[in-house]
Amino acid sequence: MRLVLLGPPGSGKGTQAARLKDYLQVPHISTGDLLRAEVAAGSPLGLQAKEVMARGELVSDDILLGMLEDRFSRDDTRAGFILDGYPRNLVQAAALGQLLAKLGQKFDFAVQLDVPTDLLVERIAGRAKAEGRADDNPESVRKRLQVYTDQTAPVIDFYRQQGELTVVDGVGSLDEVFTRITEALAPAKEVG
Repeated sequence: MRLVLLGPPGSGKGTQAARLKDYLQVPHISTGDLLRAEVAAGSPLGLQAKEVMARGELVSDDILLGMLEDRFSRDDTRAGFILDGYPRNLVQAAALGQLLAKLGQKFDFAVQLDVPTDLLVERIAGRAKAEGRADDNPESVRKRLQVYTDQTAPVIDFYRQQGELTVVDGVGSLDEVFTRITEALAPAKEVG
């Protein structure tokens, strides 16, 4: 199963992706982790990314897409993957679809974890306090969440229009949210 996890910071994407990885027996691919690994490995794309980051710029969609193409070409992704952190905008969503078509892989679902903003602020503030981070105050968190919403709302609509979006209530215990996700994916898991 090939799926994208969508959700703002604090929605539980990373936690649920780790659980889904075991449940679906497919790798969890975080673009942030992938980028760091490529830079550390000194791959050609990693070296390009390192130069861009050294200039204080954002890594281009082309570089990220190249890294994803390489990652999706590995044996462990034959049965699928869980993608976290990509796509973040419409250009990336379209590029992901084109890449999968090029590789002859079918996209299954975009799963959106739906969590109210006030709860997200509370979760992130709690996490920041536990980790001793001063940069995650409620005001800065709300700004980050607004940027996420502005950038990702079109991606959510894109997948909705394609009939590929599944919205899951992200409020509750880890087990409750996980059960909702697996129940939403169950028909596709039986077919695939």
